[in-house]
Amino acid sequence: MTNQSQFPEGFLWGGAIAANQAEGSYLADGKGLTNVDLLPAGEKRRAMMEGKVDSFTLNHENFYPSHDAIDFYHHYKEDIALFAEMGFKAFRLSISWARIFPNGDDEQPNEAGLAFYDRVFDELRKHGIEPVVTIAHFDVPVSLIERFGSWKSRKLVDLFETYARTIFERYQGKVKYWMTFNEINMLLHLPFMGAGIVLQEDEDRNQALYQAAHHQLLASAKAVKAAREMMPEAQIGCMLAAGMNYPYSCNPEDVWKGMDKDRESFFFIDVQSRGTYPGYAKRFFKENNIDIQMEDGDLELLKENTVDYIGFSYYSSRCASTDPEVLKNQTSGNVFGSVRNPYTKVSEWGWTIDPKGFRITANQLWDRYQKPLFVVENGLGAVDTPETDGTIQDDYRIAYLRAHFKEMLEAIEDGVEIIGYTSWGPIDIVSASTGEMKKRYGYIYVDRNNDGSGTLQRSKKKSFDWYKEVIETNGASLEKE
Repeated sequence: MTNQSQFPEGFLWGGAIAANQAEGSYLADGKGLTNVDLLPAGEKRRAMMEGKVDSFTLNHENFYPSHDAIDFYHHYKEDIALFAEMGFKAFRLSISWARIFPNGDDEQPNEAGLAFYDRVFDELRKHGIEPVVTIAHFDVPVSLIERFGSWKSRKLVDLFETYARTIFERYQGKVKYWMTFNEINMLLHLPFMGAGIVLQEDEDRNQALYQAAHHQLLASAKAVKAAREMMPEAQIGCMLAAGMNYPYSCNPEDVWKGMDKDRESFFFIDVQSRGTYPGYAKRFFKENNIDIQMEDGDLELLKENTVDYIGFSYYSSRCASTDPEVLKNQTSGNVFGSVRNPYTKVSEWGWTIDPKGFRITANQLWDRYQKPLFVVENGLGAVDTPETDGTIQDDYRIAYLRAHFKEMLEAIEDGVEIIGYTSWGPIDIVSASTGEMKKRYGYIYVDRNNDGSGTLQRSKKKSFDWYKEVIETNGASLEKE
């Protein structure tokens, strides 16, 4: 660690959640059904996330984790008070599209849904916490999926703009930091969870997904344009599921494979941040017979409405190889499968733990885009077991975060502009990938089990006070450890 003892003045320390993993009350006060509300716990979940969906009707034999989640909808005041006690400067959350427009295209917004987020933002402001709002965090109203095929249809571009303008109008003055789509590159890997896209057996996967990507990129640009018109003081960014692909060896084929895998994700941010379709994407489209349907003005819209900052999640790095023998040894990590890196450890869920990769990824994004970065997800999912006295000694989480914070500070010393850090799930929430509660990220324990049982009582883990001190000293406490 360098001699610098603190992060930049005004650094936005905090935490992040998503509506569908925390709020619960999935049909309360007029909310409509969303894609994530259809994802059950158990063995069917992964296939549905990937786009294999045969029904948009709930099966009451299944357990749906999002329906109740941790009931942030009714516990938000208690939870925000705990965040304030830790000293949060920022709190990232998402708005559920279906709370505002239950069917996605209703003539009038749902006042009860708008009022809920008013209350949340007012509570955050009362405690001096800056809201950071994701407009779409894996939430698509089911009605739009059934009628239009979700983001396969260009109809969603204008509907999303209407949704964005509605919440900009309502919350201007309350929200400064916005992001358009959460982990937009997840569309390619988990199409239904990420974008409500159902893939038919005879459908050209690449054609369908990249056409949907074009529509999301247009919608993002329209939201940026609207934000600039309506809230000149606001900052609006994009969001990438990041983590670079190391070549497994110095074989040039492995090096190229790593670059190629990185570009799968950079494609989205290249368009959102640079404003043009990159050459490598055009070649990929040509070689795979992908014909992106565009209208006059699309390219100009993308060019003229690039984002202010780059939000990103970082959980792990990945490895790329072209060697068939090496490819037999795989590990997992935030959806992206990867060759097992022999130089790193893995979490209980097989995710690579690579603090140095955090610094490398931050430098990579800064070098590529030269725009401020905002770390909006990072953390360790682990099984937390309460002691007999009720305490939770999560030293493993503290060790993970400490190592990552030190590398984040090194990246800042490298010259990377990072404006804030919101760790994922500062309070335990439902896992997006598995639907589990036992995969916990929080500083705050929630008494809820995988089957939905539990009291929902909140309690502090050991990491609560540790993170509180990090924020209080703006990172200086890390030097004492």
